[in-house]
Amino acid sequence: MRQQADPVVLSKSQAAIESFLDELWSVNGLSDNTLAAYRSDLGLLACFLAGRKLQMKEASRRELQLYLKWRKDQEFAKSSSARVLSAIKRYYGFLLEKSQINQDPCVDLAAPKLDRKLPGTLSELDVELLLAEPDPEDTLECRDQAMLELLYATGLRVTELVGLTLEQVSLRQGLVRVVGKGGKERLVPMGEPATAALEYYLSSARGLLLGSRVSDVVFPSGRGQMMTRQTFWHRIKLYALRANIQGELSPHTLRHAFATHLLNHGADLRVVQLLLGHSSLSTTQIYTHVAKLRLAQLHSQHHPRG
Repeated sequence: MRQQADPVVLSKSQAAIESFLDELWSVNGLSDNTLAAYRSDLGLLACFLAGRKLQMKEASRRELQLYLKWRKDQEFAKSSSARVLSAIKRYYGFLLEKSQINQDPCVDLAAPKLDRKLPGTLSELDVELLLAEPDPEDTLECRDQAMLELLYATGLRVTELVGLTLEQVSLRQGLVRVVGKGGKERLVPMGEPATAALEYYLSSARGLLLGSRVSDVVFPSGRGQMMTRQTFWHRIKLYALRANIQGELSPHTLRHAFATHLLNHGADLRVVQLLLGHSSLSTTQIYTHVAKLRLAQLHSQHHPRG
C-alpha cells in the first residue's frame, strides 16, 4: 500500500511539473488537452514519489520501476502505462537538458508489452450493402453516398475525409491530395465508382446544402459548415442499421476494410502503407493478420477438406 504523500515534497514536484508544461507550451505549442494529459500522468507519479518522501528530480530508476509495478498491481491498462512512461521519459529528458539531474533514470526502462488488437473490418458483401444504402436523390444521402464511396476507395481517416477541401480533389485525374498526420501529404487514387459518386454530388447536392453560403469544404453539414467526425460516424451507423449489417463498427471500419480487401486481392504491403499514410511499415503489417484470418475462414467454409 502506498504511503500518504508528503504535502511539502508534493508541492515542490507539482511546481516543477508546471515549469516543464510551460516549456512544452512555449516551445512545442502543445494543445491544452495534451498538456492536461501530461499534468495528470506526471502528477500521479509525483504523488507516488511523495509518499516515499521523494521529489520528482530525486527519483532513481528503481523508484520508477516500483511505480510501474504499482500501476500493474492496480491493473491500469497497459496502453495507459505505456503512454505514462512516454510522458515520464520526456519529463526526465527535460530535467537532464536543464542540468537539474545528472543522470537519466529512464535509461533502459521498458514499456509494458501491448496486446496487439486486430482492427475490426467488414466483408466485401457488407461493404457493397453499406454503399448501396444511401438514396442519391436525397440531398443529405447523396452527400453521404459520395463520402462512403470515397472513404472505401481511398482508405482516408475520417478526420481527413470531413476536412477535405475542393482544391484537394481532382476529378479529371481521379486523385485526392490528402494532408495527413504531421502535415504529411499523399496522393491517393479514387477509382471510377467513387469519382462518379463525387462528381454527381458536387454537381447537385452540395449546392443545395450550402445555399447562399460560401465554403471550400467538400462535404458540408446541413448547416453549411464542416461536418464533425462524430456526425459522420452517426450517419454510418444509420446506414449499417438499415442494411442490417451485424458486428461491431468503428469510425475506421471502412479504412480497415480498404486495407484488408486490397491485401486479400494481392496488393503489395508497401503500396498499402503509402495509401494509408503510415510512417512505419509495422503499423500496416497488422492488416496482413486480418487478411490471413479472412482467407483461413474462407478456406474452412468453402474447401471440401477445409
